[in-house]
Amino acid sequence: MNYRKPKYYDSFVCVGGSCEATCCAGWQIMIDERKMEEYLQVPGSFGARLFRSIDWGEGAFLQSRQGRCSFLNEKNLCDIYRELGPDMLCDTCREYPRHTEEFEELRELSLSLSCPVAARIMLEQREPLELVEFSDDREECWEDYEDFDELLFSQLLEAREKLFGLVQQENRSLEGRMALCLRLGRRLQSCLDEERLFHMERCAEEWEKECASADGEVILEGYRLGCRMAAALERLEVLGQDWPRELKRTERLLFQKGEESYRKIWERFSGSWGAASPQAERWNRYGRQLLVFFLYTYFCGAVYDGWIYSKVMLAVASTLWICQMACALWQEQGESLTQEDFLRLAYRYAREIEHSDENLNTLEELFMQWE
Repeated sequence: MNYRKPKYYDSFVCVGGSCEATCCAGWQIMIDERKMEEYLQVPGSFGARLFRSIDWGEGAFLQSRQGRCSFLNEKNLCDIYRELGPDMLCDTCREYPRHTEEFEELRELSLSLSCPVAARIMLEQREPLELVEFSDDREECWEDYEDFDELLFSQLLEAREKLFGLVQQENRSLEGRMALCLRLGRRLQSCLDEERLFHMERCAEEWEKECASADGEVILEGYRLGCRMAAALERLEVLGQDWPRELKRTERLLFQKGEESYRKIWERFSGSWGAASPQAERWNRYGRQLLVFFLYTYFCGAVYDGWIYSKVMLAVASTLWICQMACALWQEQGESLTQEDFLRLAYRYAREIEHSDENLNTLEELFMQWE
């Protein structure tokens, strides 16, 4: 089996009870069948506790009224780990925040933005994304990939590399990069819809030349996209108790007074990104790394559903919305925003999306309908 992962992937280390936002609360933790069977065999009082603390029909740990896992103790540590050891953790708990996208003969590994530690590692990267490739002959592929479209997958990989190249340019605004990403997403989607797979590579090459020769900035309609994103997010399942407050603050401060008000606030906020200030480089880097993260993690998944434009929109709309949340908080705090503020907003957004397949699928379905 072949593997690919970001160079920073192995630098993740769980901080346990000192984590600012434990992953053992706020979402349903599913248990794999193998561990369900092993939990049934645990003897004694702890075995009885396991039996009482699992929803055996759903295959998930029960939670307290505060949304905490039944085995998360007062020190924010796992009692299963403490009593039975790391080998008795279910797949979800053992692997998170490590994430795997599976393709024929290839596994792409990533870290989840929803983890505060992983988010900090990713956003603080100063160098362009570097992917490390390796093989493990001990791992075999047990999935049936008979219908896997190798041509489409290779075209998607090529297009993603070109997107990476654009996103990591230093001579263009973040909004300009996002707008150009959407332009390529539309073109690739048209090629696929019209069954012109062999034209996708040429389409990406022509787009790359256009980007290189473009003198003016491509305009991203941030107000319109933000309004649509706000409406979409309100339709989703709420996982965190504080999430509705984040949504309402952003809508109230940025969108309720109309486009002209939004434009003035956004120009002041984004101007601080472009100014020669100590924080300007950091904010630009964070936006760039968010776009890269979403493209790397989700873009090639279009090989399964054909939703290329939706995957690009997921990257753009998610990055923009996190920045818009940061803008609203910046305004609320008297035009002040810290590094910790931005990191928190990034992983809070990701928790609402990454921790719910239903939410992620709903967003992607909506994005396919957007122009």
